[in-house]
Amino acid sequence: MAFDVDGARRVVGRILDDKLEVWRDCAGRTDDVLDENTGRLVPPTPDEELVWDGLGAVMPLGRPAITTPVGGSIAVEPPTTDYQAVLPVDAPALRRDDVIRVAGSVRPGGPRDHQAVGRRFRFSDETVGTYSVVRIVRVQVID
Repeated sequence: MAFDVDGARRVVGRILDDKLEVWRDCAGRTDDVLDENTGRLVPPTPDEELVWDGLGAVMPLGRPAITTPVGGSIAVEPPTTDYQAVLPVDAPALRRDDVIRVAGSVRPGGPRDHQAVGRRFRFSDETVGTYSVVRIVRVQVID
């Protein structure tokens, strides 16, 4: 018996309000050039190509925990650089080191996180979860 997910797809689709771009360095390091002064490989410019753009969402995995240690002072754990990207299931499969850029938002009241617009995140882990309505992957902040 097939499970009808159209209702769930409509509900979950409401959170896909970030305009995302997926960029890929298709040649990898094979087209990088050795800088003889520094001894480092330097990628050519431009080095990445756009492989997908569409609606999705980038959200933190968790918020910093606030605890009250001895003495009543408040300690805030450093925030994590791990985020999760929620993509539609028809988005292409990501490859390690693909870059997701938050290009904007279609959210009526403005972006969920104004500071996320323009930021780039590197795909770091295989799929955290795939459901018949969305694909969730772990990403890390680049800049």
